[in-house]
Amino acid sequence: MTNSDRVVVLTFWKLFGLYLLSAVFGLPIFAQAAAEASSASSVASTIATSPKPMVMPKSVPTNASPASTHLPTALTSPSPETNRRNLEAKAGKDAAKLLIRSTLAGAQVWIDGKPVGTAPLLVIVAPGRYEIELRGQRTETARSVVALLPKETREANIKLELRYPNRVTLH
Repeated sequence: MTNSDRVVVLTFWKLFGLYLLSAVFGLPIFAQAAAEASSASSVASTIATSPKPMVMPKSVPTNASPASTHLPTALTSPSPETNRRNLEAKAGKDAAKLLIRSTLAGAQVWIDGKPVGTAPLLVIVAPGRYEIELRGQRTETARSVVALLPKETREANIKLELRYPNRVTLH
């Protein structure tokens, strides 16, 4: 058997094996393997040797929408001030007052899953049950549920624990 006969036999078995893999597992590898086995260049080298010129737009389209439809709604939600105004607008004549304080000033205050400002914060809301969540830098998230009666004034002191230590002690 000559070298050229060996190449033909090896090429046949290589193609046959890849054909079987392609047929059994549905892998699209047969076409590239056939091109490589028939001494053609591979797809990757063809792409590398003949790159297409890149076309850049000259300007940004003016009709582009400011909010992307691909972003989660949390990224495009109203600002904390808007959420706070909406809560206060629904308060009505029997409004309750809620003063929210935290052990660490500047923690973000979320009421019913919406940001409303930073602690300490006085909010005028309608009577009812509210879930308060505080989030701070380097701190755990603290949650509390508050039920307010009509014309009630309540202070909620919520303690935040440090997530990371502020010092390391060696023994």
